[in-house]
Order: sequence, then structure tokens, then C-alpha cells
Amino acid sequence: MARVVGFVLAGLAIAVFTGWGALALFYLAPGSATLRTAVAWSFAALGLFTLGALAVRRARKPAAIAFALALSLVLLVWNRTKPSNDREWQRDVAVLPYATVDGDLVTVHNIRNFDYRSETDYTPAYYDRTFDLRRLDRIDLVAVYWMGPAIAHLLVSFGFGDDHLAISIEVRKERTEEYSSLAGFFRQYELVYIVADERDVIRLRTNYRKSPPEDVYLFRTIGPLENGRRVFLDYMRDINELREHPRFYNTLTTNCTTMILAHTMVNPGHLPYSWKILLSGYTPEYAYDMGRLERSLPFAELKRRVHVNAAAQAADHAPDFSQRIRAGLP
Repeated sequence: MARVVGFVLAGLAIAVFTGWGALALFYLAPGSATLRTAVAWSFAALGLFTLGALAVRRARKPAAIAFALALSLVLLVWNRTKPSNDREWQRDVAVLPYATVDGDLVTVHNIRNFDYRSETDYTPAYYDRTFDLRRLDRIDLVAVYWMGPAIAHLLVSFGFGDDHLAISIEVRKERTEEYSSLAGFFRQYELVYIVADERDVIRLRTNYRKSPPEDVYLFRTIGPLENGRRVFLDYMRDINELREHPRFYNTLTTNCTTMILAHTMVNPGHLPYSWKILLSGYTPEYAYDMGRLERSLPFAELKRRVHVNAAAQAADHAPDFSQRIRAGLP
């Protein structure tokens, strides 16, 4: 029985490493797409041969050695792939933000505030602004849905009286790149913090993205403001760190939702990991269940009330956009 269990576990490990290694080579190996494809299929064939060799006593050891050597080469390719800030970026992620901190005053540089005519036609614009941590009075969780209830893009907006600063953690794409969730597992994209005016990052999604259209919900979080200040400073620390030391985005572990949770870990009593973090569309409901959102209404009614598309479309270019989209919200 022990030997059977051992063979089953070995087979599962070989199968997992075969799939992972073949995809890693397909995305990361040097050379043309044709060469990468051939190398990936060759590794997959070796993995399948090794699986079959488990049943043949004489073939077991040489097959395992060959597979281990090939896997070592895959790991070498993986580890030699490094993130960079020096690429030909798409215009909306070309400029990195950074912050300077002087006591309670935090000056954020390169706040994005594009003037949109359509999703892809815009005039880039940036500004700097100083925020007083003593004036931080709200933190909003913004959830953006476009493909059903299970998947959402999440971002956080910090409120300082009438001033609001939105921070969206996203993929930093090069000029010719398209996003792929599968590619996001294999070091294809760098991580970027979009620090933006709400007239940019929210209005882009409510007013200009049409294919598919996006639904935006603005949930006010509940908690000690001191916790919010620590989270804000942790965001600023990571934004500055990323400017000097780029990191890869990862579809599962380093994405818009997991990074928000990571920033909240500076506080005691932070939310624990949950499958609702991985299926990001359920994260607002998870935060509600854990007492981090307004609970005077049932969650379904709360979500209906905080849908801001109509208000954002009506506010459009208004200078008090942030105040208008919050009017009447719970």
C-alpha cells in the first residue's frame, strides 16, 4: 500500500511539473515562438514518458534522472527571467507614481488624470498633490464587474475630505501586449500601481469602457481611521519600492485583490485569507460578512444602492465628480 501511494504521489508530482514546465518554456524560453513551442512540447513528451516509466522497473531511474535534469533547465530559465521598469510601455502605464513623506504630509507625484474621449483615445495628464494623513476620513472599496459575479477588479480609494485618491493595482503591459490570465502565471507582466484621480480610474470604467461594459460599485469600509492611515502609508512604501525594484504580476498570488489584503496586514485583526479573495467578485461580500462594510442593509440591497454607473455618467467631467458619485450612498 505504501508503494502504491508513493507511485501515485510521484505520478501527480510529475504531471504537475510537466504541465507547469511546458508552459514556462512556452512563455519564457529564448528564441522564436516556433522554437519555444517545440521546446515546450519536447518537455511535455519527456514528462509523459517519465509517467509511463513508473510502471517499468528498469526504465524508472533513467527516466527520473532525465526528467530531473530537464526540470533543472526549466528552473534556470524561470530564475533568469527578471522584471524591469525599462520597456516600451503602453501609454496608460508608462509613468510610475511615487511619494514623499514629511510627517503627516504625504506628497504623491504623477497622479494620473487622463482626459478621455474613448477608452483608447485620450490625452495623458498627471499632477502632484499633498495629502494630510490627519484628514483621512474614509476608505472605499471599489469593485468593477464585467464577466459575471465571480470575477471583479478591485481598487481602493482614500478620502481626505473632498479630495479622493484612487489606487488600482494592475498589469503593466508593453505596447504590443494583450492580457492573458494564463500568461499572468508565467512572469509575462510587471506589476504597476495606478495612482489616479477618480475622474480617471472610475470614470474610465463607467463612461468609456463599452466592450464589455463594466459595472462599478463603491463600498464604504468600516474600521479605525488609524488603521486606514497605516494602510495608506504601506501603499506609499510599496509604490516607492516598486519604482526602484520592479516585480512581476501573478494571476493567482500577486494581483489586484491579494495585494489589497497584503497591505491590510499592517493592522492587527486584518481579514484572513479566504477563497473569496481568490474569486475576487465575492470579496465585497466577504468583507461585509466580516463586518468591514456598512451592515444596516442586507448585502444584496447594499450592492444595489452603491452601483455608481448612472451617477458617474451624469457627473462626467464635473470637478466635483467624487462628491456626485457618493451622493445618497449608504
